[in-house]
Amino acid sequence: MSHEELPVAARVRRLEERVVDAGLTTDDELDAMLDELLDGASPVNGARMAARAWTDPAYRELMLADGNAAADQLGFPAQGYRLRVVENTPELHNVIVCTLCSCYPVSLLGPSPGWYKSFAYRSRVVREPRAVLAEFGLAVPDDVAIAVWDASAETRYLVLPRRPEGEYSEEELAALVTRQGLVGTAAI
Repeated sequence: MSHEELPVAARVRRLEERVVDAGLTTDDELDAMLDELLDGASPVNGARMAARAWTDPAYRELMLADGNAAADQLGFPAQGYRLRVVENTPELHNVIVCTLCSCYPVSLLGPSPGWYKSFAYRSRVVREPRAVLAEFGLAVPDDVAIAVWDASAETRYLVLPRRPEGEYSEEELAALVTRQGLVGTAAI
C-alpha cells in the first residue's frame, strides 16, 4: 500500500513516529500539544466572532482587516497561521476548502467534520461549487458569485455569513451561527 493509499490517521501516525524516533519530541509532548490545541476549540468561538461583527461595526472592520487580531480580542488566538475573514454579501458567497489536506481554523470551528476532509469535497467544491453547495442544501442564486478560498498551513479562512434579518441580541445571533455557515456550506 502506497503512502497516498493509507488513511489520513495512519499517515499522521507514521509522521509522529518519525518525529519521535528522531528525538525531536515524545508521544506525551505531542499529546499535550494536541490537548492544548483542542482545549476550548469549538464552533461557538467562530459564532461569537460573527455575532460580534454583526453588532459592532468597529469589530467587523477589525475582523475583515486582521482576523488574528479580532480572534485574539475575544480570547481565541490563532495558532501559527494567518486568519483571513471573508464576508458574504448579497452579490458574493464565500466557501472554504483546503485542496491539499484539511487546513482549518480548529480553535474557531472545533475539529473539522469528515466531509471537509473528504477527497470528494476537496476536489469538487473548486470545480463545481454551486453544485456542491446545493448538495448541502444551499441554493446560491445564479446572480450571486461564488468565491472558493483554498486554505493552507500559512493561511486559514473563516466566512462571515450575512446577518439574519430581525432584532437579536449578540448572544441570540451567536446561537444562530453554524459551523457550516462559517465554512460557507450553509447560509448562517
